[in-house]
Amino acid sequence: MTNTGEIFSRERLIEMLSLHEPKAIESLYGLAKSIAYETFLGDVYMRGLIEVSNICAKNCNYCGIRADNGNIQRYLMPIEKVEEAAQFAFDNNLGSVVIQSGERNDKAFTDYLDDVIKMVMRISDGKLAITLSCGEQTEETYRRWFESGAKRYLLRIETTNIALYKTIHPNNNKHNFSHRLEALTALKDIGYITGTGVMIGLPGQTIADLADDLLFFRDLEVDMVGMGPYLVHAETPMAADEAKLLPIEKRFELSMKMISALRILMPDINIAASTALQAIKPEGRMLALHSGANVMMPNITPVEFTENYFLYDGKPGTTVEPAEKLEGIISDIRKAGFNPCFNVSGNPPHFYRTQQTA
Repeated sequence: MTNTGEIFSRERLIEMLSLHEPKAIESLYGLAKSIAYETFLGDVYMRGLIEVSNICAKNCNYCGIRADNGNIQRYLMPIEKVEEAAQFAFDNNLGSVVIQSGERNDKAFTDYLDDVIKMVMRISDGKLAITLSCGEQTEETYRRWFESGAKRYLLRIETTNIALYKTIHPNNNKHNFSHRLEALTALKDIGYITGTGVMIGLPGQTIADLADDLLFFRDLEVDMVGMGPYLVHAETPMAADEAKLLPIEKRFELSMKMISALRILMPDINIAASTALQAIKPEGRMLALHSGANVMMPNITPVEFTENYFLYDGKPGTTVEPAEKLEGIISDIRKAGFNPCFNVSGNPPHFYRTQQTA
């Protein structure tokens, strides 16, 4: 396997992210794609995304489901509806589901999630791998969910610049950078295949900040990353800063560069092609595959709930039935020259390599 991660300094990463000549940018994408192909042989791991709840105790300044947004209908999917979605994933050979929600750590919610995990294990005879993306929890809760069957966890750091982190979150103890970092460390210590990610193109964010984010991923030895362009939600405090943002096309390009730079830096991790890319360009997620991504997460949440899980404006596919979305994504992946993988958990080689050397 090509091992390029060690040769890239902060300065080199800044240089990569600052490329502006089209040929140089295409060369960056091409190198990342070739490294991804060497590692994954053109395979794209499939995860069915189930957005089980938009109820959130947090009040992040950028997020459409923040606690203070009173203009959305809140929901917690009945477990039988979650079961229908998980059964759809199993019947369609996806091999893996992502359970995503707003951030809550009350007992009612942690019990609910535990029931969801056990249900997915039961209906699939343990064959559906589970990734959770349900925010900061206590170490006890993380261990409980791990023991019930969830082995992967995605907790986005959003930015590793602490000053910037404070500008995109309310100034209170619920939104603390050190707590986020402690949670990521706990996940790794428990044994989760651990993922994180950042928003790209935040107001006030610099190229150096993004380079530092990449180095954070490397130094923490994360196994998977989900990152994408920052997109505005009109009913958030940060909507007032929209005029300060990079043009949306530049945020898209910078996201592609981040995917490519990360693939070069960490050749054997999983990198998701985020839905936010598709919100900018219909072919955005396929372009991400050509830039080094290797994971696709078709949204299989029942349509009756998707219209209320708006993290940002312009979320695509909210009125399309899961079967139609899945069929379209599979077709697009094949047309792009890649192989959608079925009946595999799709764990990243990085996890096994680092476990052996720990």
